[in-house]
Amino acid sequence: MYIDVIVLLVLLGVVIFLFRKFSSFVYAVAIIDIFLRILTFIRDNSVPELKSLIGKYFPESIAGIIGHYSSGIFYTLLMWAYVIIFAIFLGYITKYFIKKRK
Repeated sequence: MYIDVIVLLVLLGVVIFLFRKFSSFVYAVAIIDIFLRILTFIRDNSVPELKSLIGKYFPESIAGIIGHYSSGIFYTLLMWAYVIIFAIFLGYITKYFIKKRK
């Protein structure tokens, strides 16, 4: 089903609606992706019951969602947008640590 895409879009929509900053959107994308990757790690290194539960209801990552529902040039554009968002996230994190160090 499309439940993973719907949940992802609703979460991002709520973040954009409530905070209305681009940085909030970038942080939300990063948090959701990191959460999905942690669940993937738990799925790969856990008991079979938990493995089937997580494998059934949660995708591997946002990149996995993009790859599952798109192809061709649209996939390439979405993946480049994904990479750019994570580059911006890296810039925000680096800027935060530099400010904190001073």
